Amino acid sequence: MIKSNSTPRPARTFRYSSIPILLGILGLAGCSTPPENPAPPRPVRVIRVGEAAAHPTAGFAGEVTARRETALAFRVAGKVVTRLVEVGDRVRKGQVIARLDANDYRLATQNLKAQLTAARAECEFSRADLARYRELLDQNIIAPPEFDRRQTAYTGAKERVAALSAQLEQTANQLRYSELTAERDGVISGFSVEAGDVIAAGQSVARLAQLDEKEVTVHVPEQSIGDVTPGQAVEVSLWSQGERRFRGSVREVAPAADPATRTYRVKAALLDGRDQALLGMTATVWLTTTEPTVPVIPRSAVFTTHQDPKQPKIWLLDADTVRSVPVTLGRALDGEHIEVAGVAPGQTIVSAGVQRLIEGQAVRVLAAEGGRP
Repeated sequence: MIKSNSTPRPARTFRYSSIPILLGILGLAGCSTPPENPAPPRPVRVIRVGEAAAHPTAGFAGEVTARRETALAFRVAGKVVTRLVEVGDRVRKGQVIARLDANDYRLATQNLKAQLTAARAECEFSRADLARYRELLDQNIIAPPEFDRRQTAYTGAKERVAALSAQLEQTANQLRYSELTAERDGVISGFSVEAGDVIAAGQSVARLAQLDEKEVTVHVPEQSIGDVTPGQAVEVSLWSQGERRFRGSVREVAPAADPATRTYRVKAALLDGRDQALLGMTATVWLTTTEPTVPVIPRSAVFTTHQDPKQPKIWLLDADTVRSVPVTLGRALDGEHIEVAGVAPGQTIVSAGVQRLIEGQAVRVLAAEGGRP
């Protein structure tokens, strides 16, 4: 039997002590791999709730009128002989507008002047006669009753002079009233008589409108009158001025509705634009509101999730990240806006791209807008 000269090799053994070394090498290799870049902040548009400026909510058509318009009338009756102005003429205080036939009042004045002259002469004679009878009474030449008769005659003559003086002054006033004059500066807005008409005392002849204050009279339906209060700021637009608007203020609100139209008369004073607003022009009064009491947001800011599809939410901007906030939807408004509860005025929310965001995601604000346009 032949023996081999080679020495048998020992069997290979696996040492468990080498496992930690291998894991350490793999760990070092893993640490040397550079980390992935984080996702950049997603750009979003935001809106600040409740920052919308005051805006017109309702417009009511009306007519430009003078705040003070006086009906002019003669204080005596008579026949109109002439009118000296036309509708639209500007007049000054004291300017004669029309005249009546004053012959009767002139004759009555002359008659009373003559009577007054005679009464004064009679009164002077009675006064002198009374003085003579007083001397006779002091000398006991006449009896006291005779002196009393002279004194009574003098008193009657004196009172007659006083009565005729009052009648003469009244007749002189009637003669002066035969001329109709303007009580203040203004413009003639209407004339209802012509030369030759016979009118009664107090009958309206013309209308005088003052131009220092103008207002717009509108009629507001009962469902909107609760939003109108005296002193409330409004905007007034004139059809002749296009889109231009002027400042105004509610001056008067009727306490009761018109029985025929069931609307309330509202008068808004013009604070500027009086020169452009001519009497009779058509104007629109825009009632304004201040910051809304109920938060209003765009409908695009509301979203729902698959986990809770019945709960509307919004994304609230918190520093540079967003977090969802549940809200309760209210009344839908014009302009794709809606009233909500659960968000406070002044908070900033995401207004567009809400379906692409996740909880706590970093965002970059592109623009800020008001609550309502």
